[in-house]
Amino acid sequence: MIHLTLVIFVNVDYKALGERIAKRRKVLNMTQEEVAEATGLSNNYISNIENNHSIPSIDTLLKICEAIDTTPNYLLLGISSYSDTEEDLRSKINEKLKLCNQKKLKLVERFVTWIIDEDI
Repeated sequence: MIHLTLVIFVNVDYKALGERIAKRRKVLNMTQEEVAEATGLSNNYISNIENNHSIPSIDTLLKICEAIDTTPNYLLLGISSYSDTEEDLRSKINEKLKLCNQKKLKLVERFVTWIIDEDI
């Protein structure tokens, strides 16, 4: 029996990876502690990854992706590997709206009205 191993070399910018994790976490209004709890990792380790002091394993990266609802492609390369369907977009928008307070909801409503009125 022949076993083949596929090795892919990707030049990872770990500083950018940490920045993307922090940015995504903040978009979701999550603390490092919440990400640590969701992944089973320590708060200090999440901080070290975000600040480019530690390099996560693939397992760790996948746990973080799940916790902050993103893909490895986004964290590693800054790109999305899928196109959003209308239903996916509506779902994502709805989830983000749940994070808004009354003032932000009114602003979103005005913005959506403007977009509809402008027929963009």
